[in-house]
Amino acid sequence: MINAFFAVIKRELLVAFRRQADIFNPLWFFIIVITLFPLSIGPEPNLLARISAGIIWVAALLAALLSLERLFRDDFQDGALEQMMLMPTPLPLLVIAKVIAHWLLTGLPLLLISPLLGILLSLDFNTWLAVALTLIIGTPTLSFIGAIGVALTVGLQKGGVLLSLLVLPLYIPILIFATSAIDAASLGVAYNGQLAILLAMLVGAMTLTPFAISASLRVSVN
Repeated sequence: MINAFFAVIKRELLVAFRRQADIFNPLWFFIIVITLFPLSIGPEPNLLARISAGIIWVAALLAALLSLERLFRDDFQDGALEQMMLMPTPLPLLVIAKVIAHWLLTGLPLLLISPLLGILLSLDFNTWLAVALTLIIGTPTLSFIGAIGVALTVGLQKGGVLLSLLVLPLYIPILIFATSAIDAASLGVAYNGQLAILLAMLVGAMTLTPFAISASLRVSVN
């Protein structure tokens, strides 16, 4: 089972690197949104620092949503998804592997460019650290929760709008606590409570969503 788990991750990474647009499109979208805000509202550091939490997390949320639809789409179209369901390895384990691969391709790059965001938005070190911590905890949760919506709509020809309607309400608690943590850091206040709640959401998502995703895939495919 462990070999199958890492084989799925390796396969997803290889396929993605052959089609690099799938990797760079969400990243470019994220960078463009972050860049346009200082250009549109002006370079005033205090104003940028005050609204930075909302800018970063709305951009991250939309970038994650932009990349979600391809999570199971190609496997459904070429029959690989049905083969995955017939494997002796439990489907929830394979689903976790696919979601981890999705995060490595979409969430991790956002974390890696976060120092650049700190410069663009005039963030101090403590605020940037809060941004990095919320991204590393919150973006995997976005991937796990979003995968449920993808699994439910994978058989639809144009499921993008429905996917947004299903997933966006579930993203709101993550958005609230992540922006609250960044705001608290910018004010010099402890934000351990917000991080603990985000971590609890991540643990809950990793524990429960693979089963929900697997059940949704079986319904969509059958």
